[in-house]
Amino acid sequence: MLRATSVVRKAAVRQDRVVDTLTLDHDDRNRRRLALKADGGLDVLLDLEKATALGDGDAVKLEDGRLVLVKAAPQSLLEIKAENPLRLMRVAWHIGNRHTPAEITAEAIYIENDHVLAEMVRGQGCAMQAVMRPFQPERGAYDHDHANCDHPSHAHGHHDHGHHDHHHDHDHAHHGHDHATHAHGHAEAHAHGDKGHAHAEAHAHAHGDACGCGHDHAHHDHAHHDNGHKHGAEHGPKGHSHDH
Repeated sequence: MLRATSVVRKAAVRQDRVVDTLTLDHDDRNRRRLALKADGGLDVLLDLEKATALGDGDAVKLEDGRLVLVKAAPQSLLEIKAENPLRLMRVAWHIGNRHTPAEITAEAIYIENDHVLAEMVRGQGCAMQAVMRPFQPERGAYDHDHANCDHPSHAHGHHDHGHHDHHHDHDHAHHGHDHATHAHGHAEAHAHGDKGHAHAEAHAHAHGDACGCGHDHAHHDHAHHDNGHKHGAEHGPKGHSHDH
């Protein structure tokens, strides 16, 4: 039995990689692990990291790289309609308040056939009938399922959007802020708020040819005193040494 370990969303499915089709109802399209027989006879073990909602047109990816397309099977549903949009919105609110999966279209709401919900819908004055159709309810706003999905277009390769190695290891302990977290730009003159640390161009550490722009200034062990100071023109006659 071939294992399917990840999901490929509809927009990324390559038809030339599809080898079979799984026609599943709503419940079976929301599983983590399930043995399935595809429409063409292929035995597939769905083995995902977590339960994932599979939509019509998505695919599951086999360990050998081939794809099995997912189709939503027709199933018994209640079709709910109303004489005006306001009444339909009201019944939609009541359905949502019960955390019931619902498919919402411009003209109707579809839910799984449930006699308790059917009574509630009647009480709201809406028309209702049983239908057979594929069920594709709304997903949650935060239901992205990144853990199981392939995202080939999101591969950043060598482009690391990290901290760009801007490590300013100034030991300004008594000023209550750590420069390693400031993500300084190379040409921003190192202005550090209102603490008086204006690291202007006159500052003794130069970004020269030997710097390499790594901003690894671990040698800047400033021996600061507790009386506050500014790096620049305001050192005055009481200048204090900076062991650069």
